[in-house]
Amino acid sequence: MTGMDSTGGESFSRGPTTRFAPSPTGELHLGNARTALFNFLLARHGEGRFLLRIEDTDAERSDAEHTAALLEDLSWLGLCWDGGPGREDERGPYHQSQRGALYERLFVTLERQGRAYPCFCTPLELEASRHAQRSSGRPPRYAGTCRDLTSGEQQRRRAQGLKPTTRFRVPPGRRIEFIDVVHGPQSFLSDDIGDFVIRRADGSAAFFFCNAVDDASMGVTQVLRGEDHLANTPRQLLVLEALDLPAPRYGHVSLVVGPDGSPLSKRHGATSVREFRERGYRPEALTNYLFRLGHSGAEHALLSLSAMARTFDVARLGRAPSHFDGQQLAIWQKETVHRLSAEEAHAWLGALLPPGLDRACASAFIAAVLPNVVLPQDARPWVDIVFGGPPALSPAAEQTVKAAGSAYFAAAAQAAAQCGNDLPAIAAAVRAATGRKGAQLYLPLRLALTGCPHGPELAPLLRAMPAGQALERLKRFA
Repeated sequence: MTGMDSTGGESFSRGPTTRFAPSPTGELHLGNARTALFNFLLARHGEGRFLLRIEDTDAERSDAEHTAALLEDLSWLGLCWDGGPGREDERGPYHQSQRGALYERLFVTLERQGRAYPCFCTPLELEASRHAQRSSGRPPRYAGTCRDLTSGEQQRRRAQGLKPTTRFRVPPGRRIEFIDVVHGPQSFLSDDIGDFVIRRADGSAAFFFCNAVDDASMGVTQVLRGEDHLANTPRQLLVLEALDLPAPRYGHVSLVVGPDGSPLSKRHGATSVREFRERGYRPEALTNYLFRLGHSGAEHALLSLSAMARTFDVARLGRAPSHFDGQQLAIWQKETVHRLSAEEAHAWLGALLPPGLDRACASAFIAAVLPNVVLPQDARPWVDIVFGGPPALSPAAEQTVKAAGSAYFAAAAQAAAQCGNDLPAIAAAVRAATGRKGAQLYLPLRLALTGCPHGPELAPLLRAMPAGQALERLKRFA
């Protein structure tokens, strides 16, 4: 399907045009990040366009810092937009706060058609009406109090200083039907909707209105968004119909919930992209996990974004809630870390290393610990072990070291004095002096040198240690 703009012109792309349209009122939540990813993949799969629109008409809640953070998080994930902030084109501007002139023209059109009208009801009056409807067992919706005010009655209310909202006049007796690409056929009765606000009292456009008309004017042909927006769709279809604007194909994806099935929140741990970034998660790990969170398939390998796009299919989007699983994310993180190049690994762990450490030592240390870490914090204890003072021993470790005997460590220290931090040479000398082999040979060495019975391979760790450090640690027990 070729997207059309509001004047009937052909869109930029013959593939699908998708969009991600966040409100800059907080951090980028995992659920929203997944929505952005799915729209990005849908566009790339069809060689279309992916747009980023900032829905900041709510001036009181929108924040420039949150906008900047959103852009940074999306860029970190690799979700580059074809049109949007920093990539303006004739479809823009891509901040809704800069699109007021368009909205105003369309408000005037609807008012002239009799499809919209001013509403002077106060929040208190609206709440009282909703309460009365609930008390009588009816679903709450606007009661139509201001629907048929005469122009004179409207003027009297304005003269009293009342600032109206603008409501869309929902036609009675209509059935609004559409095919949701995830949930299938949908049907809503207009009598169950009620007239809804399209312009706030401060003159700014409300979500139902600006979200829909911007999709049309920007040539958006397909929209994937959270299923909490499913009930919004008939309202937006009515607005687009009244303005004779094209509607995109909508798909409403399942929500991301916690392991217990409740909405994902702080009590489940980290929930924002920023938090995962700061903890050291790799973008590839997060995108691979989110790709499989509600999207089924047989691809089990770590995939690039382009590989995900080739296999992405809206028919494989699930309808059931998607349960966040931190252990599954950790598996993808581990897989990603094990594939890091030397340069990438140094950039990831370099901040933990002692200042002034030469590159060879740093590279040796990173190569030694990388197979054993999932997050940077996992490497921190090994920085202290390798580059700090002699490690403290637990009572059990101290007993094992003492049982090995002074002759054992005398042979080890002599080999270290001659060969440096060369584990094969040290082990060979101890074996020759004591006849030990296997765990009896290596465990006392590991404990004396690191204080830990387990961890990264000992030989690479020794190669990372400063010259003479292994000798000093072994001499303690000789």
